[in-house]
Amino acid sequence: MTPISHIRTSYAPVQPFVAQPEETVVYREFLPDLRLQEYIYCYWELSTTSPLTAPFHYRVVADGCMDIFFELQDPRQSFVMGFSDAYTCFPLQGDFNYAGIRFLPGMFPRIFPVNAAGLSKQATALESVVPAAARFLADHFHEKTSILQLKSLLDGFLLEYISKALPADNRLLEAVDLIIQQAGMITLEKDLPPGISSRQLRRLFECYIGDTPKAFSKVVRFQKILQSTHSPRHIRKNKSYLDAGYYDQAHFIREFKSLYGLTPAKVFRK
Repeated sequence: MTPISHIRTSYAPVQPFVAQPEETVVYREFLPDLRLQEYIYCYWELSTTSPLTAPFHYRVVADGCMDIFFELQDPRQSFVMGFSDAYTCFPLQGDFNYAGIRFLPGMFPRIFPVNAAGLSKQATALESVVPAAARFLADHFHEKTSILQLKSLLDGFLLEYISKALPADNRLLEAVDLIIQQAGMITLEKDLPPGISSRQLRRLFECYIGDTPKAFSKVVRFQKILQSTHSPRHIRKNKSYLDAGYYDQAHFIREFKSLYGLTPAKVFRK
């Protein structure tokens, strides 16, 4: 199995969603065309079933990916969310219907040749990054666009782009795959892919991921913990945070909260 396909099968970025009373806000993910799945983890939709009576704070946790997102009620407003090593909170109100594309780590800059570092830790207007993509969204989507139509339109648009995608740098892919396989617990200086220095690898990560190998490793380690079903009591009793590479419980709680926005005790309630 090649590193690029291995990443798809071994890394499943989690975006947890807290259901709202009476299910007034719905979040769902769905797969793109099979030919796109080495590049794109999923398409997603976040929408209201009825107008909200109070503001809704949507929390996006750190997942190592980059997203394009737009409002179907006004697709002229589209954005790119870059890599982040902290959670982001979006205050929403009224009624809304957001759709998005979640790219697997390192894939957005291959499809749309940009330096990912310039997009990190912020939402940037898509028009200033990939004008053709912004125009496509503005011209083809509207508030009545169904999920099936959305998938079909995005698949067709993106399939054209991946045919012109930049060649994969196997040194980067091997490093990303290694970090994922080791759940973020790795010292790349000791396990560098052949033929690359730590400085070269850092440049590749900043260009394609958006940050350093260390920052990406931190997010991967967090994501592996997030997928765990362990309760806070189990984590404390067995000190499983030490197995995950955290120095101590305080380090684990502090880093988890910075990446999620809540403490482990509030997330793993059992």
